[in-house]
Amino acid sequence: MEKTPFIFLKKGVAMGRLEIFRFWFVILIFAFWILNFEFAYATPSTTYWTPCTSDIQAYKRWHITYDSYFTVDKKGTEKGDFPTDVGLTVGVLPFEKLNLEVGFDILQPTDDPLYFNAKLGFPENSLFEGSPALNIGIFNVGTKKGVTNYNILDFIAGKTLPFNFGRIHLGYYVGLGEDDSGIKTLRSSSGKEDNDGFMIGYDKYIYKDKIMFAADWAFGKNAIGGGGFGLYYFFTPDIDLLTGPVWFEDQGLNGNWKWTLQLDINF
Repeated sequence: MEKTPFIFLKKGVAMGRLEIFRFWFVILIFAFWILNFEFAYATPSTTYWTPCTSDIQAYKRWHITYDSYFTVDKKGTEKGDFPTDVGLTVGVLPFEKLNLEVGFDILQPTDDPLYFNAKLGFPENSLFEGSPALNIGIFNVGTKKGVTNYNILDFIAGKTLPFNFGRIHLGYYVGLGEDDSGIKTLRSSSGKEDNDGFMIGYDKYIYKDKIMFAADWAFGKNAIGGGGFGLYYFFTPDIDLLTGPVWFEDQGLNGNWKWTLQLDINF
């Protein structure tokens, strides 16, 4: 499921700890490499905040997500939650070496709650022995021009690292949506066009089949710029709960950092 990032309209206070988070983001990933815990992968089709993962839902596999983002210990203008995101995705291609998922998200309460997404890709080792996973996708396809039609195209490559070091995903995104005057919908809180950037994601089981560490970041002063790190807990192979903090590059759009709880169900 593409966990759809979205604009938080309340003006936020700029967070001076952004660079500190980026530093610890790298340190945490390095630490998990060194610890070298045993792992085996399930298939979450997002990493954390961004869609920077090479996972795609398998044929006839349905995925429901319920995502919430809320401030912690904030008062006055600094407090505020994102709308709740409820989404549904399904795999629609009956092939082993080429996968396609399509889905939608509903964000409530909002004036224009409906967004669509899709992703097409080749799994690891499908093109040749040792080949990375390669995906092309689109997400945040909204229904109101100039407001929610971000229409973000992304390209993602993913690879399982040797020596049980987990998986890394690298991506590039570009927002194609425009308003009636041709100005890109994906832009900064100051109105400056900032509709593309790079993404990075990482995931690794730290307790086999039960607890997964995940982290990601999207670069850009826009609605999706930001990321975080947290833990998935798998109640079963098909039901998991993700939790952890999320920071944002443009607090004018998304406000202060938030805590997220994300429930995922596959069937």
